[in-house]
Amino acid sequence: MIVEIDQKSGFCFGVMNAIGKAEETLNTEDMLYSLGYIVHNELEVKRLQKLGLKTITHDEYFGLKDCKVLIRAHGEPPSTYEYARQNNITLIDATCPVVLKLQQRVKKAAETMHEENGQVVIFGHHGHAEVTGLAGQMNNEAIVIDHPDDIKKIDPSRPVVVFSQTTKSVEDFKKLAQNIQEQATEGRVETHDTVCRQVSNRVPHIEKFVVRFDVVIFVGGLHSSNAQVLFDVCKRNNPHSYFVSSAADLQSDWFTKAEKVGICGATSTPQWLMEKVAEMIKQF
Repeated sequence: MIVEIDQKSGFCFGVMNAIGKAEETLNTEDMLYSLGYIVHNELEVKRLQKLGLKTITHDEYFGLKDCKVLIRAHGEPPSTYEYARQNNITLIDATCPVVLKLQQRVKKAAETMHEENGQVVIFGHHGHAEVTGLAGQMNNEAIVIDHPDDIKKIDPSRPVVVFSQTTKSVEDFKKLAQNIQEQATEGRVETHDTVCRQVSNRVPHIEKFVVRFDVVIFVGGLHSSNAQVLFDVCKRNNPHSYFVSSAADLQSDWFTKAEKVGICGATSTPQWLMEKVAEMIKQF
């Protein structure tokens, strides 16, 4: 059986940068707080916990003083930085540059829309860390669109500016943008495709990768938005695609007639985990 790992899968720059900053800090510190899970991959989080990374919630953060806290790639709202300034908290800021630029654009758009009695829409998952950080740039007054039905929240008679969470599907964003345009009656509609191309460019690559194999194993975290998007791409292009979070999830009967197996993963999937999965498959 031939088992091949997709060399273009695995951590994106933002995740690599956050993990690198955490490891660098933990070389000289016994413990470092991470505001939320540093990456949506349970096994990578456990690896970093052993090095001294402690994940905390926002409720726990707003009770801290005199310590160091990592801000992960997803970014944070202004209130997080303000609290740090008031309570002698040193922030290790690993906000992804793509997310940081998007935060600035949302803030600027909010100021413009305020003057024009307009609206700012964010296409993203309710409660997702990145969306929380984006909405925080405008005092949580953004309209978050998670499902097609949410479009009803938009007033079609008022101007609207639309952005996307960086890890959403480009195709889904285009559909939403078109629907908003068609719904608008008088107000100006301005749409900005802010999906990260490091993420979206993986879609055409994976489409070509998965068709080469009898079976495809997609390795990802259960809570990763990007993992769900990319696995859907795998499944559409190769029905013999299976989602696993670790090697323990593998089932031997998936490979009974397979001669070639492909392994790929999300932007939050570590290389070492895909290698572990490959080793287990070779033992079947």
